[in-house]
Amino acid sequence: MTFLRRGTVYTLAVLACLLATATLLGAQAPAKRRPRASTARPTTAAPASAAAKASAPAATTPAAPTGPAVAVNGIAVETTARALQPGEVVLFHVTTPPDATEVSITAFAHTAPAYRLDDGAWRAIVGVDLDTKPGAHPVTVTASRRGAKQSVTGELTVLAKTFRTRTLKVNPALVEPPPEALERIKRENEKTSGIYRTPQPFVVPAGYVRFIRPVAEPANSAFGTRSVFNGKPGSPHTGADFLSGTGTPIKSPTAGHVRLAQDLYFSGNTVIVDHGLGLFSMFAHLSAFEVREGDIVKEGDVVGLVGATGRATGPHLHWSLRANGARVDPLSLLSVFGSEAAASENLTPLTLR
Repeated sequence: MTFLRRGTVYTLAVLACLLATATLLGAQAPAKRRPRASTARPTTAAPASAAAKASAPAATTPAAPTGPAVAVNGIAVETTARALQPGEVVLFHVTTPPDATEVSITAFAHTAPAYRLDDGAWRAIVGVDLDTKPGAHPVTVTASRRGAKQSVTGELTVLAKTFRTRTLKVNPALVEPPPEALERIKRENEKTSGIYRTPQPFVVPAGYVRFIRPVAEPANSAFGTRSVFNGKPGSPHTGADFLSGTGTPIKSPTAGHVRLAQDLYFSGNTVIVDHGLGLFSMFAHLSAFEVREGDIVKEGDVVGLVGATGRATGPHLHWSLRANGARVDPLSLLSVFGSEAAASENLTPLTLR
């Protein structure tokens, strides 16, 4: 794959990164109002970068019925998303009676806990996994009130998305680990899977404020790309790769607990940050660590430096995101809840019953 940078052509082979991270990780027109802010107010959203616009899905969701959200049993729900397609993030905004003490969203076979905003409303991040099939999917919103649970239901319609596929003939050593490495790979997969199964509480009690880009450079490889190596289908690429040079500081997108800072067979020096309530960032191929397991980081804290460790043949940052078990595009999160969050100006009511 060839890229232009400062007038000079650089070649960065992302093949190894595709292999490494795949193996490791295994309706109402929108109401024109801004989502309610949490305790710390986000800065004004900047226009989306050219790279972010280029990476956004071409398809859009069907037109939804117009009008404000209609409450059922005192619960009203609105959503916003870059697109309702596999690999996307959906931001839920839930209004409940004031005595609600807990709210959760169940969709796509996963449950996402919500957090309370300073105005009494609730917010949750729901991921549409890479392998989610198109069609209508049930959504259940549950609120705990006075010791009892009250639920309302609705639907989200996911549109189909075709991910790019490429066929390559490569050195078998790049796709087939030697037998002596298999036990190590198994241990590392078990460790990372265990981390994803045990999310931690918030570091910041007020919840997510916003998410920032970990590096300034644009993403250079498409999330969800599927490769066929030497005639054998490989797993999809479950992250975004950024054209950053060796030694570039990598910033935490928001606050969190460092759950892993370790050299892994495929992804090299790897940091996993648990942002709370089931949201995880993984940064791979680092040249150096700037944190240790157990550290607490704030938005913008440097967790490591860009490198080319593990199964990578050129320096770059691989950033992958898990949202309550769903593999989602990190750029999708930035589009609804970051410095590129132009899409989050609008909320679409969810029809409930």
